[in-house]
Amino acid sequence: MDGLRLVLNLVWLVLHGWMLAVAYLVAGALACLTVVGIPFGIAAFRLAFFVVLPFGRTTVPAPGAGVASALGNLVWFVLAGWWLALLHVLAGIAFCLTVIGIPFGVASFKLAAVGLFPLGKQVVETRAPSSWFGAGQAVAR
Repeated sequence: MDGLRLVLNLVWLVLHGWMLAVAYLVAGALACLTVVGIPFGIAAFRLAFFVVLPFGRTTVPAPGAGVASALGNLVWFVLAGWWLALLHVLAGIAFCLTVIGIPFGVASFKLAAVGLFPLGKQVVETRAPSSWFGAGQAVAR
């Protein structure tokens, strides 16, 4: 993890990440109270670890996710997704009130979409920003 991601993740964790993780853990624990809810609980626990340190990671569609994930997402949306997404949106608005908070607001808005429909997604590492510009490659002169 490069230095900028580390700083962003630490600030995120102190300001809001821990509260969101607790919300996802509560949602996951409530979902696991029933046998039918266990897949939802597992998804909530996975997202709890994602929202603690979101910078440097993203979600992508999981291979093999199909109709069951889509139907599960509808159930999740009705039972827990909307209020988790609402937490993200409110935090994003609060973050965007300052110029320094804009990156955190944008991250919170992105996490709102993940919180709405978490099934059929997997968390993956993103490439370091320096690799976006071909760092380490020879530069033509």
